[in-house]
Amino acid sequence: MSSPSSPLAPNPGRAAFIFILIMVAFDFLAFGIIAPVLPDLIRQFEGGDFARASAITGYFGFAWATMQFIFSPILGAWSDRFGRRPVILISCFGLSIDYVFMALAPSLRWLFVGRLISGITTSNVSTAFAYITDVTKPEERAKPFGLVSAAFGLGFVIGPAIGGYLGNINLRFPFWAAAALSFGNALYGYFVLPESLPPERRAKSAWHMANPLGSLKLLRSQAELAGLSVVTTLYYLAHNSLPSMWALYTMYRYGWDRGGVGLSLSLVGVCAAIVSGTLVGPIVKRFGQRRSLLSGLVFGTLGFAGFALATRGWMIMAVVPFIALWGIAAPAIQSLMSRHVDPSSQGKLQGAINSLRAVTGMAGPILFTQVFAVAISSGAGLHVPGAPYGLAALLLGASLLLAAYVTKPGEATQLTAPAAGVQREGRNGASW
Repeated sequence: MSSPSSPLAPNPGRAAFIFILIMVAFDFLAFGIIAPVLPDLIRQFEGGDFARASAITGYFGFAWATMQFIFSPILGAWSDRFGRRPVILISCFGLSIDYVFMALAPSLRWLFVGRLISGITTSNVSTAFAYITDVTKPEERAKPFGLVSAAFGLGFVIGPAIGGYLGNINLRFPFWAAAALSFGNALYGYFVLPESLPPERRAKSAWHMANPLGSLKLLRSQAELAGLSVVTTLYYLAHNSLPSMWALYTMYRYGWDRGGVGLSLSLVGVCAAIVSGTLVGPIVKRFGQRRSLLSGLVFGTLGFAGFALATRGWMIMAVVPFIALWGIAAPAIQSLMSRHVDPSSQGKLQGAINSLRAVTGMAGPILFTQVFAVAISSGAGLHVPGAPYGLAALLLGASLLLAAYVTKPGEATQLTAPAAGVQREGRNGASW
């Protein structure tokens, strides 16, 4: 490996991939640490009003996702042009600074500014996925994508428990802990992360794709890619009900404190890590990509319906394994979509996918938190606190029907024919 300042390895191999897993785990560990306390900090700024705090949390989520929408394609395009390593490192250092900013925020407005910065700096996830496509073969990407999803889950195994514990001592302590983790992550990456994209494989000019609308054009280049993009959009929209609602929902409906919220999120992380880290590869290999996708969406629909109907805390936790099994679908979507794009455009594709995540992140928090605020308000005709998760179940049910149509075996050849100028990778995409 070359010097830390600019290591270059056309085939970074297992060690580099392990770093990507560690980086993602640390990023989401830091994110998990603040997850149980950020909504409660907002609620304290608003005098303890749950309905008002729910509405404000939605605005915070909208702002965070707007920054993701703007900057994800920019960072993805930069990584295609200049390499993955500098984008990843700059994002990690920026995230550590942001957590310090939020730890010191004296008012709701300053906290809001911190969320804007966080939305920019956490846009490096698309570059991490592009890194994986650089170092893996097309037909082998489902398992690595699953391991990255497991790293997401691992961050939520430990992070929320730590955050809930620290938050019970002081609401600002979790932000300081997250800052320390992000800074350590950045230093670690500076010394060990090699570049995965050699100069000869880099895009000559990526600026035409370095904008949200430009990156989304790539998703319309093929019929199946476009259809799966809609499935992904519904998937991410439903997913937004979890981070935007969980803390406030469980505190309001079941009377949990910050520690209880943190421990519950840790259990969610354990289940997600088990599914993503140990079950995704064997399930996709055994049942094929299409059936794995559809079964994952079925589990997710049932899980959200269970969340909506659970009247006791133990009931909602009993449904968590269904939500974890929903995770079978995500790595396969990533894998299948990556097979329709050539190596020099993988960063653009991942930036476009992250833009979809950001677009739904803009709409999702507003949608679910406003539904919740109305459902629990004193003036509501019906008191239906489970309404946000009932809506998420309907969205996933729609994505299930669309996925079944888009990936019909009888139409696979027609739908997956590459568009002009787009290289199709692999041969097994239609089976997913």
